[in-house]
Amino acid sequence: MPALLSPVPRWLLRMWAIALVFALVTLWRSSVVGIPVRDPGGEIFRVRIAITAGTFAVLAVLDAVRRVPRGERAPGPVLETLRRRWPARRLLVAAAALLAYHVVYASYHNLKSWDVLNAPRDHALTRVDQALFLGHSPAVLLHSVLGEHWSAYVLVVVYESFPTLVSIAFVAAVVGVDRLRDGAVFLASAMWVWILGVATYYLVPSLGPFDDRPQDFAGLPHTIVTTTQAAYMEQRAHLLADPSAHDAFAQVSAFASLHVGVTTVIVLMAVYYGLRRTAAVLAGYLVLTVVATVYLGWHFVVDDVAGLAIGIAAVGLGMLTVYPTRRSRPGVQAVGRLAGREWAA
Repeated sequence: MPALLSPVPRWLLRMWAIALVFALVTLWRSSVVGIPVRDPGGEIFRVRIAITAGTFAVLAVLDAVRRVPRGERAPGPVLETLRRRWPARRLLVAAAALLAYHVVYASYHNLKSWDVLNAPRDHALTRVDQALFLGHSPAVLLHSVLGEHWSAYVLVVVYESFPTLVSIAFVAAVVGVDRLRDGAVFLASAMWVWILGVATYYLVPSLGPFDDRPQDFAGLPHTIVTTTQAAYMEQRAHLLADPSAHDAFAQVSAFASLHVGVTTVIVLMAVYYGLRRTAAVLAGYLVLTVVATVYLGWHFVVDDVAGLAIGIAAVGLGMLTVYPTRRSRPGVQAVGRLAGREWAA
């Protein structure tokens, strides 16, 4: 009981201050546009929390198994490791940090939805892309190099794997490190990437090349991406036609690419945690993600460049949020030593 009553970590208070300010910005914007904050079908907040809780439980057990010597991996030692690794206070601090992340994530989605009320500037982004590629469409160039059949299916798999990667990655960061504060660097960085990302949506409202130049993508096979793009445009039309409808909620914005921005954060966090091989694999995934966003018509090249910049900036801000001074930043070890270890928040 005394451990539960000990002071709340300052880094956690800073994370919650950011989450609450962003939530207040969301409520202010809600009053301006006259649309309430929504969680359609519970998929943005309630379902995501349930997924996070389930992912946390699975990863915590796997982590406990990993920390028990191979010859001793029976239920008893694993449960004892799990109990020592996750005392009540550490579990509560982790839950509070994850909840702060979800407050930001839900606020981000509502702000993104209302961004469709702003006039899109896709024509300007198209001109920038064409200027960068000497009058050519970068998507058409990719289609000519990679073809428009098997490459499309491969890149669809890459693009659609993003939500799963994100759902696992930020929870794994909390579960896998010895010191919970180090895992919070990932969470804080992820919070910042959503905040910076939605700011760029409002700075340059846009829908994406698939809407501005549909002829560039007419040769691609019909895939889940094609269906999703059509659904997003229907959502946008529904919200514009009747913003007061209970199910009016849009999910389409192009500048900047947060597929690229968030993946950049994940790559840099793998480097931060000393996971060199994982970072190398994720860097390759990032390259494929950049190619997929342009090839499939989701994003302009300048969206991806902005996404890279946002990801880098978010990691810097995340580190400052959790470790505001260089003196307070210890070396990070991804794999802990169990013997005699008291797991710190």
